Amino acid sequence: MHSEYLPEIRRLPLVMMLAAALLIGCSRPPELIGVENPEIPSESLSDLHRHKMFIATTRQATEVVGTFFSERRAPELGLASVVTTVPPSHKLGELERPKSLPPDPRTEFTVVEPVVYRNDEAFIAEINRELERRPPGQRRILLFIHGYNNTASDAILRLTQFVEDTGYEGVPVLMTWASAASAVRYVYDLNSALIARGKLKEISDILVRTKAESADVFAHSMGTFLAMEGLVDAQKAGTLGKRRNINNIILASPDIDIDLFRTQIVQLSPEIRSKIYLLVSQDDRALLASRRIAGGVPRVGATQAAKLEGLGVTVIDLSQIHDSNSGSHSKFAGSPEVVQLIGAGLNRQGGFSAARTPALNEILSGVPIMITGR
Repeated sequence: MHSEYLPEIRRLPLVMMLAAALLIGCSRPPELIGVENPEIPSESLSDLHRHKMFIATTRQATEVVGTFFSERRAPELGLASVVTTVPPSHKLGELERPKSLPPDPRTEFTVVEPVVYRNDEAFIAEINRELERRPPGQRRILLFIHGYNNTASDAILRLTQFVEDTGYEGVPVLMTWASAASAVRYVYDLNSALIARGKLKEISDILVRTKAESADVFAHSMGTFLAMEGLVDAQKAGTLGKRRNINNIILASPDIDIDLFRTQIVQLSPEIRSKIYLLVSQDDRALLASRRIAGGVPRVGATQAAKLEGLGVTVIDLSQIHDSNSGSHSKFAGSPEVVQLIGAGLNRQGGFSAARTPALNEILSGVPIMITGR
């Protein structure tokens, strides 16, 4: 079971629910950043798919093997990169993560070549090198913000699988904040997200100094709360969408109080709202648990699409999708149909509305995904 999931235990007391979640957290797979297989080094294999991932983080660096960045909060923004590999046997919608170390790159994802950058300039220069490897029109950046209960390894691997399966053509940048990666430390994670909010401006200031032509934003779960707070702050500062064109803002399974979201969204300009896509699912078990923790207040990601009409955003209802290999909370990555839909939207100029081509309609034929307009 994926690390972000909490079981749906509606009738049990909250303490029992959290205790059950803790037992799930004990089976977390190992951290693997920088762990090579000495017998099968990834660089010796020519049929692997490789991705250069850039990292901006509010986590503290650590020398613990495989961890790279810990759950502790850092006072300064950290900048880094890794190279990830995807095995040739990879299946769409799956994340073939090793259950033990060292990983086997022939059948499992790996995360190698960790690098820490001493200053913004070095980080920007390396991003620019990656951008220049792409033709004009594909020199974009994807800013990916992970959700609750994630280690740095969790986030890097999920972003790798997402980039691989969507065929994203730009350069991926992971914003990883100081999640405790523990199912019972929800409040710690929420406070960590709030602390990281101020660093989003710093990250934005760095990314606009690159040679990227435009940017996409993708946030998941509690990361959507962080993303929305950052968007509101940038709107108030008058910089949102003014320094670099934003193509799409995708909020998957938003773990945001529905009333709070309404106050956030009205502060954004109609132009920005028109670029926001909400992925919701009423059977999202993690958000059902989050709702209990929040005192019964509905979360945006588990809200009926009809109740989100009139906000100026596009809602993609995944409630009837049941083929996700990552469970109900991560359908954006675990369902082959959903992954293809997102990929079509991200990779086509004009976003999701322009992505409804005959080829995509054929992919979605018979698939119960509902897309409602603004």
